[in-house]
Amino acid sequence: MTATPALVLEGVSKSYGAVPAACDVDLVVPSGELVTLIGPSGCGKSTALRLIAGLERPDRGEIRIAGQTVADGRTFVPPERRRVGLVFQDHALFPHLSVRRNVEFGLHGQPRADRAARVTQVLDLVRLGHLADRYPHELSGGEQQRVALARALAPRPAVVLLDEPFSSLDENLRAQVRAELVGVLRETGTTAVFVTHDQTEALSIGDRVVVMTSGRIEQADTPSRVFEQPATRFVASFMGDADFLRAHVHRALLTCEIGVVSTVPGWADAETDVDVVLRPHEVALTAEPDRSDDGPAVVAVEYHGAFVLHTVRLGSGQTVRSWQPHSVRHPVGTPVRVSVVPGVTPTLLVGDTAVSSPPPRG
Repeated sequence: MTATPALVLEGVSKSYGAVPAACDVDLVVPSGELVTLIGPSGCGKSTALRLIAGLERPDRGEIRIAGQTVADGRTFVPPERRRVGLVFQDHALFPHLSVRRNVEFGLHGQPRADRAARVTQVLDLVRLGHLADRYPHELSGGEQQRVALARALAPRPAVVLLDEPFSSLDENLRAQVRAELVGVLRETGTTAVFVTHDQTEALSIGDRVVVMTSGRIEQADTPSRVFEQPATRFVASFMGDADFLRAHVHRALLTCEIGVVSTVPGWADAETDVDVVLRPHEVALTAEPDRSDDGPAVVAVEYHGAFVLHTVRLGSGQTVRSWQPHSVRHPVGTPVRVSVVPGVTPTLLVGDTAVSSPPPRG
């Protein structure tokens, strides 16, 4: 018997006037999964979160939480009855209430003894039991964020929604708090949906990454597939650096300006133009100091500590980027040979869509 998903969106749409914020969004989140929603500003990720929470009403479509329909053409369940927990980037703690009282806030209606036991349980879970009687202004930013998570977990929600929960923290603290919160969510088997604008965060947190643009889901997949096998040109360029070179497939050989890139199994009978997606870590450089033609040459070098980013202008004038170890630095002006790191299977695009098999001959 198939378990009931924690969250289902079917054909969910929402517009503000003439501006579409969510367009036929379909998403199924199994129980216990951590999902990250990411995309550029205005892509619809925060709107999707607000629709799930019940802070907005969809124009069309259906939303189900733990099997219960909470929004469709006839039904609209208010936020407080949806079994969702909310964690915001500004923590949204009540400044006049202690940590204990903040966490207890969502447990009204339960017997006092049960409330007290649950507060103790979740505060111990986030390792803040010793701060139960302090007030928010007496806590660090990371501690406030853990209180916010404890408050969201206290009523035992079916889904916890986190709207850019780490963006107000400085970079070092952000990594620490993120690891702590994700650890708590995994330890408790909590289903969670994160909204973030940070690509590294999205890839490191999520069991799945949902990439949105213009109110639509471009790709919903594992972090490795989203990064290594992007479904569209947008996903390739948004989820990490990517350069696009025009290429041609002939007898299963993929060739572009830098030479033969790879073989393309299954394309033996294909004769077609494509674009090849190359990420900087997939591009190899070899210095050719004695070369005197107008071939590829380094035009920019950026030191990033452990790695050095080289930008190379090809003979056509197009540029590609290459990550090199910190010990390798080709000065600007160095002639280089550009190739693809052995073993790489690059993504191929026809138009703006990735393809894994030859397009039909027209």
